[in-house]
Amino acid sequence: MFSAIPTDDLLIEKERRLIELLREWGRVAVAFSAGVDSTLVAKAAQLACGDRAVAVTAISPSLAAGELDEARQLAQQIGIRHRIIRTSEFVDPHYRANAGDRCYHCKSELYNRLDGLQAELEVDVIVNGANLDDRGDYRPGMQAAAEHAVRSPLIEAGFSKQDVRNLARQWGLPIWDKPAMPCLSSRIAYGVEVTEERVRRVDAAEQFLRQLCGLREFRVRLEANDLARIEVPVDLLPQLVLPETRAAIASRLRELGFRAVTLDLEGFRSGNLNTLLPIEMLTSSRPKTDLD
Repeated sequence: MFSAIPTDDLLIEKERRLIELLREWGRVAVAFSAGVDSTLVAKAAQLACGDRAVAVTAISPSLAAGELDEARQLAQQIGIRHRIIRTSEFVDPHYRANAGDRCYHCKSELYNRLDGLQAELEVDVIVNGANLDDRGDYRPGMQAAAEHAVRSPLIEAGFSKQDVRNLARQWGLPIWDKPAMPCLSSRIAYGVEVTEERVRRVDAAEQFLRQLCGLREFRVRLEANDLARIEVPVDLLPQLVLPETRAAIASRLRELGFRAVTLDLEGFRSGNLNTLLPIEMLTSSRPKTDLD
């Protein structure tokens, strides 16, 4: 049996459908980032396909510190084959330009690499961890997935983000409540060139804040002119403006090369840089699917 104690008939049906889909596809490679979505898909693929499934983690300068180690640990716990590859999106001038379609170029590089490895990996289908909620956000990477015939089993089985977390918890996956951890390049304001130095600086700043304040869900955004804009949940704002904490944060981020350090009074908002994009870009990014 692959199900935990039944608690929700609809979720049980989605679980059944997820396993059924992956079993039908047979030999599956999961684009595995160690986020809750791709971890759930990796677990489902292992249950459905056994050693015919493989989780593939891509590493590049945009991967936050600690994420690769977590991917290794999760793959071992799940019992799925695990392959690590390097991607080269930083050599692509379109990616570095950091226009609104940056994620498209990143995912195109990833899926091109996976396409070329299908024979070596002995798989027929590449799958990702996109869920239904992703369809309501600006996700240019979904267009790259469509172009490479990448399947989204969570979408096809009808999973929302909350469904993903609920089933991950039932299955005993330790990251069921892990906050979203998009790539480091997503912290850099559109129009500011993505460089390895800048993503390393953002990573170091976030590691510092995580250790100093025990933060889980937050962002250090790199804006034009090397300005750091820190977003934390609104209820945690008072913690960051305590005199000693504020001084420590400002000092460390200036050491890292930020010219100014600001605290966003509106608090943490996932993907809020997308609100600055032209409306025509936001409405044209999502490919049509059978679910439209």
